[in-house]
Amino acid sequence: MAQARDGLLHGPLSSRTVHLCLDMQKLFAPTGPWATPWIERVLPVVVRLCERLCERTVFTRFIPPATPEEEVGAWRRYYRRWQHVTQQRLAPGTLDLIPELARFTPPALTVEKRRLSAFSAPDLAPNLNARLTDTLIITGAETDVCVLATVLGAVDRGYRVIVVEDALCSSSDAGHDALMTLYRERFAEQIETILSDDLIDVIRDAPAWK
Repeated sequence: MAQARDGLLHGPLSSRTVHLCLDMQKLFAPTGPWATPWIERVLPVVVRLCERLCERTVFTRFIPPATPEEEVGAWRRYYRRWQHVTQQRLAPGTLDLIPELARFTPPALTVEKRRLSAFSAPDLAPNLNARLTDTLIITGAETDVCVLATVLGAVDRGYRVIVVEDALCSSSDAGHDALMTLYRERFAEQIETILSDDLIDVIRDAPAWK
C-alpha cells in the first residue's frame, strides 16, 4: 500500500495522540561521547513539533549503568566495550535532555530507560494508559537503534504509529534510509511516515484538537 506523501494514510489524528521523542540528550549531541551527527540538523524540527505538542510530549532518556558489572549477559559485554559511556565515566549533566528541549518540561514528561525500546521505561506504559493513548508520533534518536525498537514495540502493542522522517537522526545514512524503505514497503498498514511540515498541517486541521 502506498504511503500518503502530503498527509496521513489513515486519516485525522485522534484526541488521544502522544508525541514520543526518544533520547534527544547531551549524550548524543555533537560534543557528547556518543555523538549522533544528524542531531543538530533535526533538533529545530523536533523543537517545532514540541511547540505544538508540548502537553502531549513524552521524552525518553537513555540511562547507562554505573559500571558494566551492573548489567547482565550481552549488555555487560556491551558496556565493557563502551565503558566511557557508563555513569562512572560520564561528566555531570551528560544524560540530560538537550537544553532546547528541556525547556518544554513541564508540562512535557520525561521517562528513563536502560534498554533500546521506550517501552522498557517503567513509567511509560502507565502514562500512556492513563491518557488512553491510541496514536504515537515518534521522533528522536537513533532511527536504526532505539527508534526502531520503539516503533516495532508500538506496533506490537497495537498503537497507530506515525514516524516523522525529518525529525529522526542516526549515525548511518544507510541505516536511516533502509528503515524508511522498510516501513513504507513492509509495514505500510501499521506505520505511517510523514514529513514535519505535512504533520504540522495535519495537527492544525485535526478536528479533535480544535
